[in-house]
Order: sequence, then C-alpha cells, then structure tokens
Amino acid sequence: MTSGAGPLAVFDLSSERDVFALRRSGRNAAEALGLERQDQVRLATALSEVGRDRLGCDGLTATFTLRADAPRALVVTFEWTGGTAPTPEALALAARLVHSARYESGEGRGRITVEQPSPVRDASASTDRAVRDALRRHTSSTLADDLRAQTRDLIATLDETRAQREELRRLNEELEETNRGVLALYTELSKELEETNSGVLALHTELDEKSRQLRAISEAKTRFWTTISHELRTPVNAVVALSRLLTAPGSSPLDDEQRRQISLITFSGHTLLALVNDLLDVAKAESGQLAVVWAEVDLRIVVGQLTGVLRSTYPSQDVVLVTPDPKTLPVVVTDEVLLTRILRNLLSNALKFTEKGEVRLELAQDADEGRSRTTFTISDTGVGIPEDELSRVFEEFYQVPGLHQRGYQGSGLGLPYARTLTELLGGSLTLTSTPGTGTYIRVILPDRPVTAAAPDRSNAADAPDMEEREVGL
Repeated sequence: MTSGAGPLAVFDLSSERDVFALRRSGRNAAEALGLERQDQVRLATALSEVGRDRLGCDGLTATFTLRADAPRALVVTFEWTGGTAPTPEALALAARLVHSARYESGEGRGRITVEQPSPVRDASASTDRAVRDALRRHTSSTLADDLRAQTRDLIATLDETRAQREELRRLNEELEETNRGVLALYTELSKELEETNSGVLALHTELDEKSRQLRAISEAKTRFWTTISHELRTPVNAVVALSRLLTAPGSSPLDDEQRRQISLITFSGHTLLALVNDLLDVAKAESGQLAVVWAEVDLRIVVGQLTGVLRSTYPSQDVVLVTPDPKTLPVVVTDEVLLTRILRNLLSNALKFTEKGEVRLELAQDADEGRSRTTFTISDTGVGIPEDELSRVFEEFYQVPGLHQRGYQGSGLGLPYARTLTELLGGSLTLTSTPGTGTYIRVILPDRPVTAAAPDRSNAADAPDMEEREVGL
C-alpha cells in the first residue's frame, strides 16, 4: 500500500490476498465514515467483486479519496492498463450494492469509479483523519480470514435482517389493529350518518307536508277574502248609494235629526266599504292577481289628485299637508294606480295620527348601480310608534295598542298593503318612528322600461274609488 498527499490511500492489486485486504480496508473506511453496517458490507462486497474481476490487468490499483464538495462521498477508483473490459455482471452487481459504479476507458487505460455517499454532509478534519487511520490499519490476510470475515458479515446482516423483519411484523400488526379500529369507526360513522340522513329525509318530508298545508291554508284564506269581499261590496254599495240619494238635492225634505242619522249611515257605509276594499286588494296582491302596468307617470298629476282627495281627511286646521313644488316633479316609469295607492295609504295614515304640525311629502331621484330610481319620503309630527312595536306594524290587521288607537279607526292593513305594492313594483319601504316626535317612511322605486303592450287589469271595476278609501294602521 502506498499513499499520497491527495488520496487517502492507494492499493496495488496483484493477487487474491490483495483483494481480501482491499475488502477489509473498504469495510474499515466505511465504518470510520459513519456508514450503517449494511452499507459497510455492501461497499466492501462491491470493491471485492470489482477487484476480482480486474485481477490480472497490468498496473491495477485502487485509490481511496474523500470528495469534499457536496454531496460528500467516499470514492474508490480502480485503474489499470490493457486487458479486457470489465464483465457486465461485475459492474451490474457493484452498481446494485453502492450508490454508483462507472466504467471509463481510453488510450489503453481503464477506470472504474465506485462512490458511496457519506451520512455526514459537512467536511471534517477529524472524519478525514479517522478514515485515513482506518485505511492504514492494513494487515495481510488469507483466504480463510476473508471467508471468516464474510461469514461474520453475513451473520451480522442476517441478524439485522431478522430484527428488521420482526420490527416490520410488529408494525404490520399495529397497522392491522389500526385498520380494524378505523374500519369499526367508519362503520359506526356510516351507520350514524345513515340514521341522520333518514331523520333528515323524514324531517324534509314533514316540512314539505307542512308547506303544502300552509299553502292550502293561504289559498283558502285568499279565496275567503275575495269571496266575502265581493259579497259584501254589493250591499255596502247599496247602502252608500241610498244614503246619498236621501241627502241629494231634490229628494224628500228631511228634518235635522233624520239628516244627522243618514249622515251617520253614510259615514259608516264609507268606512265599511273601505274595509272591504282593503280586504279585496290584499287578497289580490297575495294571489298575484294585481297586474303591473309599466308606463310613464306624470307625478304632478298624481300629487295634485292626492292633495285634493286628502284635503277632506285633515283631522284639524292645525295640520298642514306639505307637497313638493309641481314644477319640480318629474315623469317616472312605474304603475300609476299602484303608486297612487301606496302614497294614498301612507299619507292618510300620517294625517290620521297627526293632531298638530305637518305631514310632508318629499321626492328625490338618483341612480343606484346604473339604474335610475325615485325616493318618496313621508314624514309627520304625529304620535309616533314605540320602538318595540316597529317590528309588528307591517303585520296584517295589527294595530298598535294603547293611546295610538284612541279615536282612530282603521283595519290595520294600510302599511302591509303599501309594502306589498312597493315590493310588487320592485322597490322597498322602510319606516322609523319616535313616540311624541313623529314617523318617517321612505319608499324607493326603480324606474322600469315601458312594456310594448300593457296588460289590462283584471276586475278593474273592483278597484276602490280614491275618494271613498279610508285606510288606517
């Protein structure tokens, strides 16, 4: 064995004994480098196979070096002159045992480079010194020594393999136990999920049945309202018409008491007719029988008509109805009849519950997400609504209890009906109120394109006369 400044050691290989020594030295170097026992045996076996295959070649040597750059590795280079090429079997076996085994030839020389990576990534002087010292512990050996060493290596490898097999068996048992637990859990969860799904399905079926019953009840209620409203309107209209005839000019003279009594009949008839009309309108809205007719609407005409009709409903001379300047009112695209009903209900409510001050109607136009819209605001200085009642004022037939209803008549359909019509027009209605200060209502309606053919309103004769409507909270 000779050594140089660069390589850790250089072995001259000319006999089987030299190959035995190479095997042992390779095993010692791998151990000093920190390789595991099996990797030590693999490297020693690969060196032994390549050395035996190349025996007889001129100038055969084996040089040990440590590659300092990444990846750090132990490199053994076999070099010779002349001779035949290495057998494919020897190269294939070496390549299977170590990280890499490469054969190169040229200019009458051959070279096989065997590499085995080091578990230590960083270069260390102590590691290099330990590998160098291991290679220097070169002792001559015989075939018997080499066979005994191989036998020890084989026994150690078998023991290690047996231990690994036992560990693998134990891990397989744990995995099987875990799999059984997972399978049991999966079965239990699947059963619970199936039971839950069955319960959900039963609940869904029950909800469908309840929804069907509610729809049937709602349809029955709508049919009842429509039928009873139509049946009541005929006698009520007769009462109102006859009372008008009795007080009309040219009729038989009446004394003051008779005129007073007939006036009471007329007032009661108008009140009852308003209630019937409310019921009929709400029934139509809920059943979808109110057809929306989109058209250009001149708000000057609408506001002017409302002002004239509502003038007779002022509770006292201390209340003033304030409306926008007609010159500022635009033309919008909406349903004129439904818009008039909305404003009529809201303004009449505001006048009804305002004893002193004013009821104000304001209007503004703007755009939201590129769409034109019109905002109507109705404010009053009336009694107001308590905060805990605001969530219920839009319930049908609900009237705020207490002093708010003292002396005021109404059906409790005004606000619900106004909101229903507003939503039918694609808008929104919101309300805020403060007791003793007043109420503020905002109606926002989007402009719509005019339809080519406006549908006729069904039962147009049932539409209430504006001058005969008396709508209340």
